Amino acid sequence: MVLYPLYAAGQFISTENELTVTDKFTGVPFAKTCLADEETIERCIQKARLALPVMARLPAYERYEKLMKVAGAIRSEREQLALLLSQESAKPLRYALTEVDRAVQTFVVAAEEAKRLPGETISMDWTAAGKNKAGRVKYFPVGIVAGISPFNFPMNLAVHKVAPALAAGCPIILKPASATPLSMLEVARIIDGAGFPEGSLSVLPMSRQSGECLVKHPDIAFLSFTGSPDVGWYLKEQSGKKKITLELGGNAAAIITRQVDLNAIMADCITGAFAYSGQICIHTQRFIVHHEVMDEFISRMLQAVQILKSGSPQNVATDVSVMIDEANAIRVENWINEAMALGARLLCGGTREGAYVAPTILTNVPASAKVYAEEVFGPVVCIEAYNGAISDAIVKVNNSRFGLQASVFTDSATELNACFEGLTVGGVIHNAITTTRFDHMPYGGVKDSGLGREGVKYTMQDMLEPKLLVTSF
Repeated sequence: MVLYPLYAAGQFISTENELTVTDKFTGVPFAKTCLADEETIERCIQKARLALPVMARLPAYERYEKLMKVAGAIRSEREQLALLLSQESAKPLRYALTEVDRAVQTFVVAAEEAKRLPGETISMDWTAAGKNKAGRVKYFPVGIVAGISPFNFPMNLAVHKVAPALAAGCPIILKPASATPLSMLEVARIIDGAGFPEGSLSVLPMSRQSGECLVKHPDIAFLSFTGSPDVGWYLKEQSGKKKITLELGGNAAAIITRQVDLNAIMADCITGAFAYSGQICIHTQRFIVHHEVMDEFISRMLQAVQILKSGSPQNVATDVSVMIDEANAIRVENWINEAMALGARLLCGGTREGAYVAPTILTNVPASAKVYAEEVFGPVVCIEAYNGAISDAIVKVNNSRFGLQASVFTDSATELNACFEGLTVGGVIHNAITTTRFDHMPYGGVKDSGLGREGVKYTMQDMLEPKLLVTSF
């Protein structure tokens, strides 16, 4: 098996504690890496401290050039990186290729934003005391960043922490998911060739216990976490005085209004429902459909599901493959069965074979059922009708402890504005599905969906601290 070394503050190293990575479709081990121990983590933190002032002094053009060099190198290895990503995560290859392309775009956006670091001048003479005084605000790197990224987008969600940190001048230590660490170790290899100061980046697979030590470390100034709500809010409690961004879960809903061309939107709806087996934070878990088109919507969705192709994620024709592991597939199966026991009607799917769960559509799902109320993170959707008033649809969408993104398919400006004003979410998507995300946009949620926003520019804002200079003349 190929051994992927850790990237520890500019050094490629191994430790005695090996981590085996399996092909998630076959279950066969195909590569190894290592887990970082606390001594390695501490050494990386101390090297990051040394790198911080060096990175802060890097001129904008150098940051731009280095980040663009990373983008170009990832682009040149697109196919190889996508194959590796697909193998370690069971992400169908066409989605894996898209993820690599998005990682390239994220670095390009970071390169551009490195040339646009904020700054301003302030007039002080708004009162007599400020006469002959002026203010200048400059933004400085907040300090060392700790990033914790999940398995479902092992490259691009990690890059959404790494690229802004490097653009802002912050050293970063990244903990990738233990199930899918290899993609980012390969990206670390690429970044190593870009010429950033030693200590600027560490990519360290580690145990959850070691990860908590990273979270609590007094030298870490900013924590960026993407994962489950329970873990995220717990880490917030443990993080002390650090600045923190949490990108957590969701059970996103799409409103389908009466005047929509259902045939035109169905491919988008199927993608939102079942891409990567629903293992996406903004997976469209709930469809809220105008009662007059409910039957037609269900009929068209059932027809579309029947032509989805399942199989190996490395086959370019595959639409749906296995989930990340059998334990999660069993959990999803149990949630489906719970919903049916509570009175839900199964329209298709509901079966499991190993880590594969068939695309599943349910109706008449009680709001208390886990597949409705919680983040299912699996290939399951719930369809329900609303009474025709957009206010009723908004109430149904908001009937959730989550608030990440929501979609509304409508040609009515009045309905769209009502949704934008009334939906309690971080983002409203018009005439496109909830999985819509562009890497430069502000992305994040409210309620149990998180705290703060990602998107390169918005992440950088959190990674910078303003400092004021008042001068007299």
